[in-house]
Formats: sequence, C-alpha cells, structure tokens
Amino acid sequence: MNIMNLINALPGAVAQGLIWGIMAIGVYITFRILDIADLTVDGTLCTGGAVCIMLMLKGQPVWLAMLGGALAGMIAGMITGILCNFMGIPAILSGILTQLGLYSVNLKIMGKANQAINVDKYNLLVSLRYIKDVPFYKNTIFLVAIIILVSILLLYWFFGTELGCSLRATGCNDNMARAQGINTDLNKVLGLMIANGMVALAGSLLSQYQGFADINMGRGAIVIGLAAIIIGEAVFGKIFRNFGLRLLGVAGGSIIYYLVLQTVIWRGIDPDLLKLLSAVVVAIFLAIPTWKSKYFGKILKKGGTPHARN
Repeated sequence: MNIMNLINALPGAVAQGLIWGIMAIGVYITFRILDIADLTVDGTLCTGGAVCIMLMLKGQPVWLAMLGGALAGMIAGMITGILCNFMGIPAILSGILTQLGLYSVNLKIMGKANQAINVDKYNLLVSLRYIKDVPFYKNTIFLVAIIILVSILLLYWFFGTELGCSLRATGCNDNMARAQGINTDLNKVLGLMIANGMVALAGSLLSQYQGFADINMGRGAIVIGLAAIIIGEAVFGKIFRNFGLRLLGVAGGSIIYYLVLQTVIWRGIDPDLLKLLSAVVVAIFLAIPTWKSKYFGKILKKGGTPHARN
C-alpha cells in the first residue's frame, strides 16, 4: 500500500467532508435543537441535487440553481412538519413518509434515475477537478469552507433572535415553551424547513462536485450526519461550548469522518461494508450515555464512593 495514494486522496476527502458537513449541520438542528429524529434528509439531499442540476441544464446560473435546490428542501421540510404537527403523525413516521414521496418526486424532477452535468460545458461552483492546480478562489475546499462559515454566522444570528430563541426553547422543553405562549407547532415546522434547506444546499453542492445527481445519492445520509455530530461532539465538545462553535465542530466531525473513511479504504477494507461500519459506530456512540447511566451508575451504587467505604 503506497502512502502517496492516501496523501493524494486526502484533499478530496476534506472537500467531501466539508460538503457533508453542511448536511450534518442541518441534521444537528433537528436532532440536537428540536430533539426530532428527521429521516426526511435521505430524500432531501437528492432533491437539492436534482433541482440544482436540472436548473443548470436549463441554462440557469449556478447560484440561482443552488437557491432553487435549497428552497425545494425547505418545502420538503415543511411537508414533514405539517404531517407531524398538524396531522398528528409521529415525527419519525412523518420523515419516512416524506422521504418515500420524495423518491417519486426526484424521479419526476430528473426524468430518470441519474442526470449528469459536464464541468467543461457548465459553470459549476465546485467540482472534483477544482481540488488541485486551480487558483485558490476556485478551489472547492476554499469555496465550501466559505459557504459553511457564512451559513454558521447566519444560523448563529438567527438563533440569537427572539424567534430563534423560541425555537430553541421549543426543542428544550415543549410544554414549558407552550406555557410561555410560544407557538411550538409553527416553530417545529420552521426548524424542519431550515434543517432540510441546509441538507438540500449540501445536495446541490454534492451533485456539482461529483458531476451528477442520482436517485440514491441521499441513501444513508442520516447515518453520516449523526456520525459527524457524534464525532464532532466527542472531539470538540469540551473546547467548543459556544453555539456557533458547536456548529463548526459538527463540520469538523464530518471532515474527520471522511478522512477516516478514506484511510479505511486505503487499508483495503471492502467498500461494501462502509455503511455497516458507520451504522455500528453511530449506534455505539448513541448508546454510550445510556450505558454510563445504567451500568456505570449501578457499579457506583453497589460499590459506593471511596469516601463512603472509608
């Protein structure tokens, strides 16, 4: 195994990690702030990519195409919110229903299961070709990093406003927020729209980066998003306590995830097992708090503290 192969592949892994970091920030909003397990993201990622690619193929500029992709994701998030909060369907089932419906919607948007876009014929913002041997202002890593920083600044500002604080209060304690006169149902819908808009934005960047939008490109996105959140919290949790820095830590967790993934591939692990490995890692990390309180707590109660035994 040539170490140079790994070194040459690292910039691409960082670029992918940054793009998926935007998606992970969207998952963070629902999972950590709203306390909702939203499975819509598996469909929304593809929706953002599909809308972006099709708009560009129709001759629209890249920024307008990306905006269209993000707005399509927000509409998908709104549908999940309506199913959950105004129709009484459980949140996890609402996400599954929207994700299922998006499969057909995405096929209709693209007209087929896969739509390619040629970097030589269209003015893409990011691309796999823009990783090396390009001016820094065209480098994919630089551009996506700027997008992440701007997104974090906007989210930091928004969640500091009265509306943003009421949204955070809704996720923290729904009953208490409602007692304070906050419209929690509307806040949940808004949170789902913002989160899925971020995911769709990541999808529009990912489709440009890889040069195509595919109907299955979002499959397993929720697992990658959760892995990025957990890794980011484990690595940066004690350093980044500010809300904006926590979002930055999530993006950092996504980069670490893809660097580890690239290393695993370089070591010769079967790529077919990568999603299984990701699922196992996420499951273990999600179970750690329960294990600590359930089993470690019992050990302390049984053995007592050193002071109590003395």
